[in-house]
Amino acid sequence: MLTAPKKLRAPKAAQKPYSATHHGITHFDPYFWLKDPGYPDVKDEQILGYLKEENDYYQQVMAPHKTLTDTLFAEIKGRVKEDDVGVPWQQGKYDYRWSFSKGAQYRTWFYRPRTADAFTGEGWKTLFDETDAAAGKEFFKLATLSVSPDGRYLAYSVDDNGSERFTVKIKDLASGEMLFDTIDEVSGEVVWAADSAAFAYVKVSKEWRPYQVAVHTLGRPENTVLFEEKNTSFFVHIGASSSEKYLIIRSADHVTAETFSVPLSNFTAEPVCFAARREGHDYYVDHGGQDFYIRSNKDHTNFCVYSAPEDAPAESNWQVVIKGTERRYLHGMQAFADFIAVEDRLDGLDQIYIWCKQEWGGEGSYIKLPESVYEVGLGHNAEPGQGFVRISYSSLVTPPVTYDFDLATSKLRVRKEQEIPSGYDKTGYASERLIVVARDGAEVPVSIVYSKNWKKGSGAPLHLYGYGAYGLGMSPAFSSARLSLLDRGFAYAIAHIRGGDEMGYGWYQDGKLEKRENTFNDFVDVARALTDGGYAAEGGVSISGGSAGGELMGAVLNQAPELLKGAAMHVPFVDVLNTMLDADLPLTPIEWPEWGNPLEDESAYKTIAAYCPYSNVETKNYPPMMVTGGLNDPRVTYWEPAKWTAKMRDQKTDDNLLMMKINMGAGHGGKSGRFERLHEVAEEYTFLLMCFDLANK
Repeated sequence: MLTAPKKLRAPKAAQKPYSATHHGITHFDPYFWLKDPGYPDVKDEQILGYLKEENDYYQQVMAPHKTLTDTLFAEIKGRVKEDDVGVPWQQGKYDYRWSFSKGAQYRTWFYRPRTADAFTGEGWKTLFDETDAAAGKEFFKLATLSVSPDGRYLAYSVDDNGSERFTVKIKDLASGEMLFDTIDEVSGEVVWAADSAAFAYVKVSKEWRPYQVAVHTLGRPENTVLFEEKNTSFFVHIGASSSEKYLIIRSADHVTAETFSVPLSNFTAEPVCFAARREGHDYYVDHGGQDFYIRSNKDHTNFCVYSAPEDAPAESNWQVVIKGTERRYLHGMQAFADFIAVEDRLDGLDQIYIWCKQEWGGEGSYIKLPESVYEVGLGHNAEPGQGFVRISYSSLVTPPVTYDFDLATSKLRVRKEQEIPSGYDKTGYASERLIVVARDGAEVPVSIVYSKNWKKGSGAPLHLYGYGAYGLGMSPAFSSARLSLLDRGFAYAIAHIRGGDEMGYGWYQDGKLEKRENTFNDFVDVARALTDGGYAAEGGVSISGGSAGGELMGAVLNQAPELLKGAAMHVPFVDVLNTMLDADLPLTPIEWPEWGNPLEDESAYKTIAAYCPYSNVETKNYPPMMVTGGLNDPRVTYWEPAKWTAKMRDQKTDDNLLMMKINMGAGHGGKSGRFERLHEVAEEYTFLLMCFDLANK
């Protein structure tokens, strides 16, 4: 095992008395003090001092391996086309595209008057330069870049500290001048009115809950509230329909939604509701030109697609046009003028299904794709009247490809293939899809990729990744960074565990609330089956996951540490019990449908307490761990990884390495620049190689 350097002294956090009693049950937490009561403004010197000690320790541990990290970073960066150019598109009055300049961390966006073919010709002008906007900032994220319908104004929203509190600014493209219309503390979404005189946005509360849709008219100081969500467990999001005729307002938690439309031609109109909220009814709305289309789970767990008349879109008028089944999961949709494109999944395999309106024959078909196991999804489709569907495709061995599927010819046209400048030969790698039978009989898919030099039963390293929450499936997609592990003898596996939606919406439901431990058991059973099957040596599996996947890592570490060689935990949601008991945190009420409400439900309290990774750290041996977090993270607050690290260091009985890095100027996604992110990947890979004693080979 990778042990902590004996010459370095690991930080040790102070312990302070704290207890809380719910349902007659008292739990104690000596590291509760690491939550700054002034959060999100963290100023407590003792807390900041402890985080600095951990960061210093991390740097000292990693310093002797700087050459390896630099080598890995150079490899990973060498697979990135530095002067990359995006696939152009047409929307309204302009052609658009983006590009990276060589060495740039951020994109530059371009536009020009609309041409006959966006893929040819010159005349591109700079629309927005992220590199200039990010200059001198430790963090930078662009959320929205939206040109007004008349082509005159550019609205954009940025976050420059990782807090996900964005600021909207407006530029006059004709004069190049910035307007005084600046709005702070918003979610980042912007939708223009049809007359380009106003736009809608979403205000966030002081607790960071997107709750209020407001309209700002250019040049006016006051804003008008269009919609406000009072329920603290619901978040509000907005978007323009594909037809750019309606503002779509969606208020939802993780399982229940209520959606409204407002004409973009009349922001003073009363929002029209499609279906009043009722617990468990989740639905999404789009409009391609005439009717509304709704993807809803009201009649089937795996969703159906319905049409509704534009002038009478209430639920009583919905007509089913595509049915979900036990084998068929409809998990995404976009409406076009004459057809619907559906992100479909058959028996767990991604598909794109095209359904045409009656005047086009009223029939549907799947797009034929080149491999048998892959990831595919809808790409950027800007206009409802276009005669093609842009899709994004990759597999474990195939770099991302952007296709346009031509409706008239039913043929795929390659618009872009990701280049690997340092070279890549896909024939040098192979992939497998396995089924592991979990302890309760569930059949869990597993995707594995490795170099063709890799041999089963050889004791080679195996890295296992998982997430398993919120119905977010992990498809078998390509990663150029991953090649640095495969080329060093690793096999890399993805466990498609319950809690995700890989096998349908029911797969998600079987990994939440009182069934949450299915997710952890699936992952452990996959790790054990891969070990027994010769994909790893005994105790020779490294693991990683982030956010809810970090919670997974913590639970697996508590349940089966003997299987593991090491664990990388990124922004890990490990303090589930305390967080779900804290109704003042912005994400807690909206999370109760996912995890349960331990404040009001004794059964939920006991369920969470039984698996909560932080609550169940034991006095025993654990494998090496690398833990990361972000001081400004509003999703998984910094004290979760900090408390986990502090308690784990106090409780564990081994001398294996435990280190933590908190990004002091970033949030949930870590650092924002494309190469800075890759450097963090290189650090993680360095840690994994250290775990297998390969750091000096």
